[in-house]
Amino acid sequence: MVKEKDKKTGRLTLILIILLLGSPVIIATVFYFMGYKPANMNYGDLLEVQELKGDGIHQIDNTIFSMKDLHGKWVMITIDSGECDEACQSKLFYIRQTRIIQNTEKDRVEQLWLIDDNKTVADELLEEYKGTLFINAKDSELIKAIETEEEHRKHIYLVDFMGNLMMRFPEELDPKKMSADIKRLLDVSQLEH
Repeated sequence: MVKEKDKKTGRLTLILIILLLGSPVIIATVFYFMGYKPANMNYGDLLEVQELKGDGIHQIDNTIFSMKDLHGKWVMITIDSGECDEACQSKLFYIRQTRIIQNTEKDRVEQLWLIDDNKTVADELLEEYKGTLFINAKDSELIKAIETEEEHRKHIYLVDFMGNLMMRFPEELDPKKMSADIKRLLDVSQLEH
């Protein structure tokens, strides 16, 4: 009689263990077939990761710039004409403010403007956006690697600390959400250092 009770308790325990260990698989399968997809945590669109290579010329001092110079830093990139219309100035403003908002982590973020027509930037813009790297990159691999000419002026791009182009932000930008994405990436990547 005691052995029969032990067998029933043992079987019940085994069934409970199997159910407990198998429940994540069962729940995941149910969610999968129901079509459930969790919301993305990131605001920016993830791109196919590719190393961004190439060089250009610093517009301020005519020295050679290479993406390798920025390894170890996160880089926000805007691409536009040196004449810089209102949309261009908005992007420059957003990347400057996003960097400032990072507070103590701001030194881990760089601002890069790839000038795609090699036109000279107005002195007022050079002064207003001091700290931004103004790079003439008209026929550079840097620009060729970033989408099509029609697309690349519409977005702000993000390059990770290893030099990989990995994200772009929407054309109709919400600066708070972009800043939150970058803050989260800086927090996570701190584990790498």
